[in-house]
Amino acid sequence: MEDYIPLKIAITGMSTLAAEALTLHNNIPQGKLSEHDQALISALQASNPAYEPLDATVLYALHTAREAVAQADWRNLRFGINIGSSRGATALFEKHYSHFLAEGTCQTLASPTTTLGNISTWVAQDLGNQGFELSHSITCSTALHGIANAIAWLESGMEQRFLVGGSEAPLTPFTIAQVKALKIYSSLPLPYPCRAMDMIKKQSTMVLGEGAGCFCLEKGEHTNALAYIVGIGFATEKLTHSVSLSKNGDCLQTSMQRALASAGNPKMDAIITHCTGTIKGDQAELNAIEAVFGDEKPLLTNNKWQHGHTYGASGALNLAMAVRMLQNNRFEPVPYLPVPECTPDKLQHILINAVGFGGNGISVVVSR
Repeated sequence: MEDYIPLKIAITGMSTLAAEALTLHNNIPQGKLSEHDQALISALQASNPAYEPLDATVLYALHTAREAVAQADWRNLRFGINIGSSRGATALFEKHYSHFLAEGTCQTLASPTTTLGNISTWVAQDLGNQGFELSHSITCSTALHGIANAIAWLESGMEQRFLVGGSEAPLTPFTIAQVKALKIYSSLPLPYPCRAMDMIKKQSTMVLGEGAGCFCLEKGEHTNALAYIVGIGFATEKLTHSVSLSKNGDCLQTSMQRALASAGNPKMDAIITHCTGTIKGDQAELNAIEAVFGDEKPLLTNNKWQHGHTYGASGALNLAMAVRMLQNNRFEPVPYLPVPECTPDKLQHILINAVGFGGNGISVVVSR
């Protein structure tokens, strides 16, 4: 067995954008930003002529990055940046491709504005940063894999601070049609068309959402820390189907076990699941949790009922939820599931999960 090496990464800044509730648009349930948040993004886009052609994915990252860095008070400081996205500039790519089909030519900025690298490079430009920059995609676990990468950089000493996160703007007709083609998009009515973790549901109930989350990470103790990342684990399982987990979520079993070991095996007070509302995916993760924790299973919760599934940003929203629960010392239940009979007097450790197409799973332990 590998020696236990204590991990303590402070979260000193945090900002998120996400739907406050699922709503209907063209009779399709979606997790759209509120009118207030949409106005903030429109004002940001109008504030600089260079931002006018940018995709919403980039703009969401710019907004949350600015707020997180301001909270951490990183003015005039160097830091690395790793903000990813599962799909990247979805709406803009579709717009440029439609123009190409109609006209046979591409508009001037079609290529530079639709590359995945746009996110971190524009954030760096906006913040005047000179540190390392990376955008990446590893499907729905993108944001948490960014955290893993940031931890490696911080532990190596190659950067002293790291801005990490995920951003996604997938609410386009083509992207929604892709999910419907998989026969997993919800047709249930409001207020809870996504029934993540509801294991008596008779159909899959995934609902797409848009959003972003950015976090400022620093190594060691910090007086302004919102919470600490104290454990991380990741794994990949052998695929039997291109879009499914194994029946017992093998990659998540391993990622959770590794994250717990990385944290020194403390008692978990709660788990924020990745469950997206699909029948098989939800059951696989719950089976994995049962296999790892058995009779000592912590409280379970989820936020897809509120935000929808934000693909590469979903892990960031889970991390923000964990920080909020720890700061408020209040467990946030799923409204359509039975209320837990008892909750811990003090929330101390929370485990968050993410898993994506390709059989990749990642788990993070967050502590006070």
